[in-house]
Amino acid sequence: MPELKSALGTTTDLTVFRKLKPLDYLSSYTHRGRYYALRETARFDDAGLWSHDAVWFSRYGTLVATIQTFVNQSRRGWFADELADTLHAEVHDPLHDLVRAGRLRRSEVAGRFLYTSANSRQSRDQLRTRQTAQSVPLVTDASALQVSPDELKAAILLFYSLLDEQQRRLFAGLESMKLGHGGDTVLAEFLGLDPHTVARGRQQLLDQQVTTGHTRRSGGGRKLVEKKPPTSSP
Repeated sequence: MPELKSALGTTTDLTVFRKLKPLDYLSSYTHRGRYYALRETARFDDAGLWSHDAVWFSRYGTLVATIQTFVNQSRRGWFADELADTLHAEVHDPLHDLVRAGRLRRSEVAGRFLYTSANSRQSRDQLRTRQTAQSVPLVTDASALQVSPDELKAAILLFYSLLDEQQRRLFAGLESMKLGHGGDTVLAEFLGLDPHTVARGRQQLLDQQVTTGHTRRSGGGRKLVEKKPPTSSP
């Protein structure tokens, strides 16, 4: 704003806004909205965000509007720290205002507040999906589940116990890739593995270095010993 006022030779904000009005411009949602850009220059990412010199803009407008949109579009709601990391902004006060205005809901999950849609049905689905993700990290959307998270967890662990060594490693590696960053640690904790084992399975899949038919490579392990028939004593 100070730069715009200087360029326009004015000392009042109103003059700047009057000049900006005919333009399709954006206000930053960070830095208290003090930065401006032409919409045509924005290169929004898939989440609807764009930054220039650490100043962040949103396809959805203000920080409050962006937070509400992010929460409503989420399958499992958001914790405040997750939103803050994603939006690169302080979100506690806007979240508090949105809840107080009835535009969002919040529920306690594992000692933290989870922010969900104001729509009661959507909020229940988001809460259930988050609770399932806490106990069964392999599930990204629990809204269509026909069983409880505990039943699902037991079924997954039973299935996992039936796999051989290589299959367990590959299964963990595949699910880790689905989770993305931090997936190795999450899967290792859930399945009782070493994170390096999960990483190895993931890399085997990416490199397509998988042994079929045997846990060990052909010829690996102990050498076969020919059994001799017992001799009878005289």
